[in-house]
Amino acid sequence: MNNQIKTNYPALYTLITVFFFWGFIAAGNSIFIPFCKSYFSLDQFQSQLVDFAFYTAYYVGALLLFALGDLSGKDIVGKWGYKKSIVYGLLFSALGAGAMIIAVEASVYAGMLVGLFIVALGFSLQQTAANPFAILLGDPKTGASRVNLGGGINSFGTTIGPIVVALALFGTAKSISDDQIKALELSKVVLLYIGVGLLFVAAAALFYFSKKVPSGIANEPMEKANKALRTLVIMTVLLGVMFTPVFQSYKSAEAKKIETLEYDLNYAKSKKAIEKTKDFTGDELAVYKENLNTKNTKLTVLKKAIERERMLWLSGALLVVVGGLMFSYASAKKKSEGWGAMQYPQLVLGMLAIFTYVGVEVAIGSNLGELLKLEEFGNLQSSDIAPYISMYWGSLMIGRWAGAISVFNLQGTKKTIALIVVPLIAFGIILGVNILSGKDMKPLYYYIFCVLIQIGAFFLSKDKPARTLTIFGTFGVAAMLIGLFSTGTVAIYAFLAGGLACSIMWPSIFSLSIIGLGKYTSQGSAFLVMMILGGGIIPPIQGKLSDIIGIHQSYIIAVVCFAYLTLFAILVKGLLKKQNIDVDAIEVFFFKQKTAYEIDM
Repeated sequence: MNNQIKTNYPALYTLITVFFFWGFIAAGNSIFIPFCKSYFSLDQFQSQLVDFAFYTAYYVGALLLFALGDLSGKDIVGKWGYKKSIVYGLLFSALGAGAMIIAVEASVYAGMLVGLFIVALGFSLQQTAANPFAILLGDPKTGASRVNLGGGINSFGTTIGPIVVALALFGTAKSISDDQIKALELSKVVLLYIGVGLLFVAAAALFYFSKKVPSGIANEPMEKANKALRTLVIMTVLLGVMFTPVFQSYKSAEAKKIETLEYDLNYAKSKKAIEKTKDFTGDELAVYKENLNTKNTKLTVLKKAIERERMLWLSGALLVVVGGLMFSYASAKKKSEGWGAMQYPQLVLGMLAIFTYVGVEVAIGSNLGELLKLEEFGNLQSSDIAPYISMYWGSLMIGRWAGAISVFNLQGTKKTIALIVVPLIAFGIILGVNILSGKDMKPLYYYIFCVLIQIGAFFLSKDKPARTLTIFGTFGVAAMLIGLFSTGTVAIYAFLAGGLACSIMWPSIFSLSIIGLGKYTSQGSAFLVMMILGGGIIPPIQGKLSDIIGIHQSYIIAVVCFAYLTLFAILVKGLLKKQNIDVDAIEVFFFKQKTAYEIDM
């Protein structure tokens, strides 16, 4: 850093453009999921494969970078430089947009998943470079504020993403039925991804040719962690083993029987079938109804058995992640050699916390569309949910904008006023953007009371990571429980408030996880990025659980996730105390090892 503490604002403002893309595409998926479910006649789990493809790519990309670094003994991203790494990532995402266009033209759902996977692989490289780059563009003490500023821009992308994607998919701001959705053409989706691909290329050019953006080369050797790498590879193989039977079950003989029975029962409800029954005699009608009841009973038995089997395999995938991390820590505790950053308990528990945090953040949003289709939640069509999805992801923007206030060096009364005013302005922007797009936002006006609760939580947290995570984790648990035990507007507000709870968790988890890692700080950061994998595993698990017990009840998953995040905050405080680290003195996202990096400013 050459002892510079002044923030490089031109470089920072250029950098945070990539944060926008991450949010835009990720939130847009929340609209894409219910659309695909209706358009391709999928179950909730199959539709959640959008998130599976997207967030698994983050894990695969980060794992590949770590593996290459471990084998070469060099931090690959640091060797390339943060600037070039972001350029490479943007161009790779542009290739993914191209693959998406081809798949949409062919109307192949599996191809769309591949396209999203490639887009997210590029995002993985971008995010691996962008987060530490943001910290290194100024005083490390205010690094969290710059990350939160990027998060705020990210969340602006999440706010407008659902609106733009909804207009691209449905071609109108007006409500259309799910039957009408099946008859839609996907030409506007092609135009959307042509535009997205061109923006990726334009952003890459902006980065490459900008003289204000430093190269960001980090000449830091990669700490060896052969045992950690081997364990992560085994975990990856086992995850493939767990998911394969689930995918194969959709092509099984039982699945074909279910498909046939569902077709027969749906046909029986059609006008054509009903007209035919009018000519039946009494005995013929009785036999016909008995046959339908038999088919319905058989369908229920078959679906229950196959869904239970799928759920067991998916639960196994979750067990692989949790068990793998716990095994790593237990083994490292006996002999630390070869385990690298995984020898530290705060890092291992933090990896699980990031996994859980990303998982619950994505799961709430991606399953929200299906929840709002229930009669007790408004009986909305897929085309009507964009304002609610926008408000959910916008809730993250509200918190992140408040978290980014410190980057502008406000003190005393000015900072207090900003902490009150900025969230309210962010809330107003979310409403305004949706109103301008033709959406009715009256049902969401009173959501401002949830925002006021969040503002109070900010003042109680006092910028302390453990305290912040405890308060917002408890907030999340309370909101999800209220949502589970109520319906209508109250429940909708409660589930939307999950976004407010998640908004400020990332930097807190990150800070508590990497403090005290010393020379393993960079490696620990890479391990944490890998755990974005949670966004690819937890939403499909909730999706499958919803196929079994119902979408509303499936939000028990969110309760468990927030409970662990609260527990993590409590546990890590005790662990760090044993290491003589004062949690209350930790600056969020504070890197003491700033001299390890050589930045061409």
